[in-house]
Amino acid sequence: MLLLSFLLLPLLGAVLLAVSPGFGRLHAGRFAIGWSVVPLVLLAAMEFQHTGSSGGVMTEWSLPWMPDARIHLTFSVDGTSCLFLFLTSCVTLFSLAVSSKIHLGDRAYCALILVMESMLFGVFTARHFIPWFLCWEMTLIPAYLLIRLWGGKGAPRAALRFFIVTLGGGVSMLLGFLVLQMSVGTMDFAALSQLAAHQQLVPGLVKAFGATGLGGHTLLTVVAVAVFLGLAVKIPVVPFHAWLPDAYAEAPTPVTILLTGLLSKMGVYGLLRVFLPIFPEVLPGLAPWLTALAVATVLLGAIAALAQKDLKRILAYSSVNHLGYCVLAVAAVATSCVDRVAVESAVSGVVLQAFNHGVIAAVLFFGIGILEDRSGGLRGLNDFGGLRANMPVFSGVIGLALFASLGLPGLSGFVGEFLIFNGVFGLVPWAAAISVIGLLLTAVFLLRLIRKVFHGPLPTPLAAWPDLSCRERWLFAPAIALVIIPGLWPQVLLQFINGDTLRLLDQLRPIP
Repeated sequence: MLLLSFLLLPLLGAVLLAVSPGFGRLHAGRFAIGWSVVPLVLLAAMEFQHTGSSGGVMTEWSLPWMPDARIHLTFSVDGTSCLFLFLTSCVTLFSLAVSSKIHLGDRAYCALILVMESMLFGVFTARHFIPWFLCWEMTLIPAYLLIRLWGGKGAPRAALRFFIVTLGGGVSMLLGFLVLQMSVGTMDFAALSQLAAHQQLVPGLVKAFGATGLGGHTLLTVVAVAVFLGLAVKIPVVPFHAWLPDAYAEAPTPVTILLTGLLSKMGVYGLLRVFLPIFPEVLPGLAPWLTALAVATVLLGAIAALAQKDLKRILAYSSVNHLGYCVLAVAAVATSCVDRVAVESAVSGVVLQAFNHGVIAAVLFFGIGILEDRSGGLRGLNDFGGLRANMPVFSGVIGLALFASLGLPGLSGFVGEFLIFNGVFGLVPWAAAISVIGLLLTAVFLLRLIRKVFHGPLPTPLAAWPDLSCRERWLFAPAIALVIIPGLWPQVLLQFINGDTLRLLDQLRPIP
């Protein structure tokens, strides 16, 4: 029941906000912030109660929903899920805490963020496709409304594009899993993984759809592509990233933090928990295409960031570039599982890269939000300069986050990228070598951002800007701690995922 309480807690908070008109101005925001602290407490309780038994499962809950169709509401938490749940709780709390007084005074705004948090909890814990897909799609509604209602002038168009493109990806995934349901009679992730490990998915497809003329292997490849398309839109992978720059740029800063810190991680999580374990039979055939898309995502994301003048758009394309490394690692694992050490390094790197990028991106977008507040809405690359002179603390904090994003050793961004490239070089050396160019381009556009914003002559209008307030420093403090500590002591995160990584490696080796 602890897990069920954890999943429904944010949703309950949203309902309380919706049905309680007595919340005055700012009271709704204070309630939402206080309420969003509770999941962190429950998560700590789950970890405290975990004894290391049950195959790495910390807690689980299941309820038969449609027994005749073998559909169960099954949720469980293991080390990897726990890490993503912790990221969700922290980023949600951070986005609420950095919201303006106007936003926090709106009950609908606070309630929608809590609804999104609850659905994200479902995505990171569901073990059957139906509850997983319901939570996956339900994140669209609060995200669309948050962009559309509280975004900038171009928000209606950006929100509509975001909704249509991501909904299309969801439909693609649904069709793929419906084919699996019709062929093998289940959409349970664990059951499908077992069938895949024993190479029983192809015979099931042949038996169900033999009259179509397509071979079972070909049909399973089509299903895998359909599922990948749904995940690729959310990550996003080039060329399915068209919705991202406008959505990030037009959304208010706290909502952009949610989009980059959490929604993109749904796709990465799906690659590890859905795509890799269920389709090991067809992964070698898909690997060249996945590798090409990953390399394109890494390089084109960095090149597009170099061409931008809007700070939000620079970081938006930077997110495309950084999450491309996760796809690169998955593509490398799909290519070959012979080198177990390299595969383990790549998979561990994916989880760390996703977690660390969520934290770093939240810090950077909050920094841009501060610049917008100080300047009255400006966020152009050439609108600032010399801020290091009168805002040293702010410059130091954002500079630290930018260097972490760049992958400087000793900071969290380095660990995930190192593990990814360590694994990819052992599996697909040519792809790793080309993708290193993306690292160099990342250094170029991030260092250019530092030079343009923090160095050079200080414009007169900026000379009167105050440095970070006490409140802003306290908001940055825990996020910066999450940037520094994993960089110096990566085992603090790796200890959660090592066991899950080994189990995934076993699933990727089909049993004859």
